[in-house]
Amino acid sequence: MTNTGNRVTQGQFSYLPDLTDVQIAAQIKYALSNGWAISVEYTDDPHPRNTYWEMYGMPMFDLKDPAGILLEINNCRKTFSEHYIRVMAFNSIRGVESPAMSYIVNRPHNEPGFGLVRQEAEGRHVNYTVHSYAADKPEGERYLR
Repeated sequence: MTNTGNRVTQGQFSYLPDLTDVQIAAQIKYALSNGWAISVEYTDDPHPRNTYWEMYGMPMFDLKDPAGILLEINNCRKTFSEHYIRVMAFNSIRGVESPAMSYIVNRPHNEPGFGLVRQEAEGRHVNYTVHSYAADKPEGERYLR
């Protein structure tokens, strides 16, 4: 598989074309059928180590219909159209909220990507760091057209 277009590849389905709302609803239905709680989250810094995205609204523990969650996703898309938005499904069977499913449902039109920064260290040791080009701009201005 190749990553055409240098897209951020986080979560499930990230190498596939963007999911349609019908496909998203099918995934939500699957998560709900397993008793998983759903949340909608967004960020403008998709760095791989940035695991704490902002939650849009409240976690949806009691919803049983995918249409309600899809409505929340679409409201988030309207509010944060140039952000990454993901759906998270949490499995609480073992008494902790463990992510069971995570996938991106919205992307900014322009994804600047990441760079690999090389740093010479002591001796012949070399350190590498991933740098998000989006973080070069201040928060709130990262994906303005």
